[in-house]
Amino acid sequence: MPIHFGTDGWRAVISDTFTFSNLRMVAQAIADAAASEHWDISSTPNVDPKKFVVGFDTRFLSDRYASEVARVLAANGFRVLLAQADAPTPAISYAVKHHNAAGGVMITASHNAPRYNGVKLKASYGGSALPEQCRRVEVYINDNEEQARGPNLMDYNQAKQNGLIQKFNPLPTYFDHLRTLINTDVIAENPQRFVIDSMYGSGRGTIRSFLQGIGCEITEVRGEMNPGFGGVHPEPIAKNLGALTGALGAGLGSFGLATDGDADRIGAMDERGVFVDPHKIMALSLRYLVEQRGWSGAVVRTVSTTRMIDRLAKRYGLPVYETPVGFNHIADYMMSEDVLIGGEESGGISFKGHIPEGDGPIMGLLLVEIISQAKKTLGELVSDLLEDVGPAFYERADLRLNRPVAKQEMTDMLVKNAPAEIGGVKVGEISTLDGVKYIMADDSWLLIRPSGTEPVLRVYAEGRSMQLVKALLGYGQKVAESVV
Repeated sequence: MPIHFGTDGWRAVISDTFTFSNLRMVAQAIADAAASEHWDISSTPNVDPKKFVVGFDTRFLSDRYASEVARVLAANGFRVLLAQADAPTPAISYAVKHHNAAGGVMITASHNAPRYNGVKLKASYGGSALPEQCRRVEVYINDNEEQARGPNLMDYNQAKQNGLIQKFNPLPTYFDHLRTLINTDVIAENPQRFVIDSMYGSGRGTIRSFLQGIGCEITEVRGEMNPGFGGVHPEPIAKNLGALTGALGAGLGSFGLATDGDADRIGAMDERGVFVDPHKIMALSLRYLVEQRGWSGAVVRTVSTTRMIDRLAKRYGLPVYETPVGFNHIADYMMSEDVLIGGEESGGISFKGHIPEGDGPIMGLLLVEIISQAKKTLGELVSDLLEDVGPAFYERADLRLNRPVAKQEMTDMLVKNAPAEIGGVKVGEISTLDGVKYIMADDSWLLIRPSGTEPVLRVYAEGRSMQLVKALLGYGQKVAESVV
C-alpha cells in the first residue's frame, strides 16, 4: 500500500502500513524536503533551518516512533528537540514557533481508532504544514523509493551525545503563552468545580496543571496511560463520553470538558450531562471575546459549522469567511488576516494571539473563564445563546461507502437536481465550496460531502427545529444513498 502524505500528514494501521521501516522512509523524506529550497520558512523570522521539534501522543509505540524520527533527522544534520513525554499537539506546535524551528513532527493519529498511528507535519509558524510542503514530502518518498535510497540513520545515544537530539518539556513555555490569552484572575475570583475527560489522550493533566493553585476543584477521568483508549475512539463527541457523563452524574463537577487523542479538539458537557458541541463552544467564545474583552477581527468557520456564528458576526459588524472542511484552511486566514476566532464543527478552534492550530486545552480554559465571568452554569449560558441567536439544532450522519464516489460527478448531480424546498422550507442558495450545501430561506442548511480521509459520505444538517433537522437529514441521506 503506497504511503500517501496528505494535508497535515500520514495515518495508517500500526504494524500493517505504519511500521518502523515505513516511518523511517517518511522521516527521511521530511528531512529531504526541509533541506530543500522548496521548504518555505519565509513567514517566520529568525528560523533556524536545521532545527526540528518532535512530539508524540499516548498511542501504542508513539514514543518509540518519535525516537526513530528524531534519529533520522539527526542523521541528516538536524538538531532535534524531542519531547520527554507525551504532549498535546498544540503544545508541540507552539514549541516549533517558540524555538524558531524549521518545522515539527507529531506522532499521532489524533481522534482515529486505537489501531492507527500517524505523522502530523508542522510548519515554522506553529500550524499545519503548507500543502506544497506536504506534496514535497510525498515527492521525496516516491523518489527515494524509486532510487532504492534508504533513510540516513544515526545511533540514538550517539545523536544525544553529539547534541543533535535534546529532550525537552514543551509545557512550561506553552503555559507561559496561554497565560497571555487566558485571564486567570477572572477564574480565581470565581473558581469552578468541574471534570476533565482526557480520553486517555496526550492532553491528560494539561488543563489541571495549568489551573493549579487558582482554586478550581478539578477531577480528571481517563487521564492514565492506556494506548488502547479503553476500546473507545478518542473523539470528544457525545456517544464516546460515557465516563464524563458518569462523573458528572456522580456529582464530581458542575460541568465537563473533553479533549481528543492529541488534544487539538474540544467538547463539553453541562451540569445535566447534556453534550455541548463545538458549534456552541465557538459561538459562546465569539460572543465573549467581543462583548467582554472588546476584541474584533474576522471570523472564520468551515462549511460544516453553525451559522449562529454568522448571525453574531453580523451583529458585531465582523466579516465572516467560510472555508472547506479542515483546519488548514482556517489557518490560511489566520496567517494572512486579522482573525478574531476560527473553528470547525469537529472541535478544532483557535483565536487571536494564538498559533493557527486547533487547540483543545486553550478552548477548554477559555470556556472555564467564560463560566467564571458570567457566574452562570454552562447550561444557562447555552440557553441564553440559543435564545439570542438560535434556535439551532444540529445532526450529522456518516454513510459508509462500498465504492469511491467521484466528487465532481456527485456535485453536478446534486446541483442539477436541487430541490425547491425541504421540510416545507424553501432552498434559498446552493454552495459548492466543499461538497454541496443547500442553504434554506430561514438560515437552516444541509451539507452533503465525501470525507477527505475515509470512504465515507457525510451528511450534515442544522435547522431552526429538530423536526426540520430530521427532514433535512432524511432528504440528505436518501439523496446520498442514490448517489452511491
